[in-house]
Amino acid sequence: MTTDTDLLKRAAAERAVELITSGTVVGLGTGSTMQPLLDALARRLREGTVRNVIAVPTSEATAQRCRTLGIPLATLDEYPELALAVDGADEVDRRLNAIKGMGGAMLREKVVALAAKRFVLVVDESKLVRRLGTRGPVPVEVVPFGWSALIPFFEKLGAEPALRCGPGGEPYVTENGNYVVDCRFARGIGDPAALSRALARRTGVVEDGLFLRIAELAVVAGRRGVRLLRR
Repeated sequence: MTTDTDLLKRAAAERAVELITSGTVVGLGTGSTMQPLLDALARRLREGTVRNVIAVPTSEATAQRCRTLGIPLATLDEYPELALAVDGADEVDRRLNAIKGMGGAMLREKVVALAAKRFVLVVDESKLVRRLGTRGPVPVEVVPFGWSALIPFFEKLGAEPALRCGPGGEPYVTENGNYVVDCRFARGIGDPAALSRALARRTGVVEDGLFLRIAELAVVAGRRGVRLLRR
């Protein structure tokens, strides 16, 4: 059954796909918002609206979907600089800072986003927040070895950390072979940049889901239509 949220995601995707032009290499993110965008891109390629578009996927799920749809694939080793990267987000503030990673792909998503000349977020209006961390946790990818020793560190940062687990209670493992600790902040994050710096300095932390000052544009779908927000 199609929900209102699904319709908004589709509307945002249909607008965002127009940013992908012929002859470009584009990074494609992971998550439910990307599914209608991949469908729209495949349709435009079949119709000839755009040609010679090559995709760099941020996860095996996105790569497999592209193969099914006939979207040509490449890697960052082949194309270390991208014209554009497009991805969803779990939260976006007014400065287009974002939290990503509920799908567990934030490391590859950030690598691809930083390799692109333009990084565009595609969301529905429910993802817009005044303060990051108010809707959900910040995912933090950590090495499996000694991961529990990081818990006191996260707590000192003001977080309520919880190891992400699978359906059977086993630790969730990313495509990079790491664990994810979801760090929830009861009142949101007061200083996202300071938090990101602290996480980056800690041995054992691989990457965090804070995407700060990376996106230049957000395509936002709401009940009144689709709007573009610029940083």
